[in-house]
Amino acid sequence: MQNSTAYQSQPMTLWENIVADIKAEYLSETQRYPWIIGFSGGKDSTLVAQAVFEAMLAVTPSDRTREVHMVSNDTLVESPVVIAHMRTVQKQIEDAAKNLGLPVAVVTTHPELEKSFWSLLVGKGYPSPNQSMRWCTDRLKIQPTSTYIFNNISRHGAAIVVLGVRKDESNTRRNSIDKFQNMENSNLTPHSALPGAFIYRPIVDLSLDDVWEILGHYPPPWGGTHQNLIQLYRDAGGGECPVVLSQEEAPGCGTSSSRFGCWTCTVVEKDKNLQGFIDVGNHRFKALVDFRDWLKEIRNKPEHRQVERRNGRMQFDLTGKHLPGPFTIQARKMILDRLLETEKEFGNKLISKEEIDIIESTWAEELLHVVNRQYLQQTVAYA
Repeated sequence: MQNSTAYQSQPMTLWENIVADIKAEYLSETQRYPWIIGFSGGKDSTLVAQAVFEAMLAVTPSDRTREVHMVSNDTLVESPVVIAHMRTVQKQIEDAAKNLGLPVAVVTTHPELEKSFWSLLVGKGYPSPNQSMRWCTDRLKIQPTSTYIFNNISRHGAAIVVLGVRKDESNTRRNSIDKFQNMENSNLTPHSALPGAFIYRPIVDLSLDDVWEILGHYPPPWGGTHQNLIQLYRDAGGGECPVVLSQEEAPGCGTSSSRFGCWTCTVVEKDKNLQGFIDVGNHRFKALVDFRDWLKEIRNKPEHRQVERRNGRMQFDLTGKHLPGPFTIQARKMILDRLLETEKEFGNKLISKEEIDIIESTWAEELLHVVNRQYLQQTVAYA
């Protein structure tokens, strides 16, 4: 960081302008719909949360009539360090909002347990996600948060999603923002996949240096400092998986440039996030990295995949190549056994009892279905 007086004064002016713009938008009489802040606990969403918090504090109590929902998503397989940090900050925000009389609700969305990562991969045998079959994003991220947003749209007629996206994150992000940029004189852009939802991007033009300068210069209004956040990035050496609300935004999840995300992510070639924590001395995370690497390795081994799909039919691509079905029951049991061993080695819960119950129930139903189908085939053969 530079130490010149001129440079130090820049973030102050920039920050004051951002807070003032958010305050004006909050008080706008044309759109009084609730705000839903996508909060991942990363640097960008933290900066947005802080700016909204400070803008609300600058508003007289009688004018704080717009609801603000601080919505986080827990896929149930989040990076343990990141989810712990997120929960700590959520609690600080919730307590401060209550004490300061701010209409802020802190919410965490989860996938339905029947659609959790383990229920689908170990229970139904879904193959480990990869670039061509990334079934996890929709079920773990998009559906839970979109449902929460839709519920607010139903109650209020519309909702405004406040996101910490920035143009300089990547060319893909810049093109996505420019594509849907509202040409009217408004800060709001209709969301392409959520009817009734509008997107508000208050830090869209900030650079990465701007973000870190502001976070380093201004402590959070809910108390404490941003030191833990800064250390998190130093240890991991990367960025976070962004808030994802549609398939168009999904490419930002599970890429080499988005290292904070699910510890089970087999879409990325290497988990640089967890490896970064190991490199600075958190050696217990090696158990998670080893499991993830193994899960990626066994994905396409024929002996671990069923010949038929779950509907009992074989499938081929346009070239006539056979497309294998889900993991076999034997492979799924092997994965669960290794997961439970990894859990013991890691020292914290990685799968819930409820998910294990769902998995065992799914196996029982599937085996019963196979037995019934074989019985019917034998009956037809003897007829």
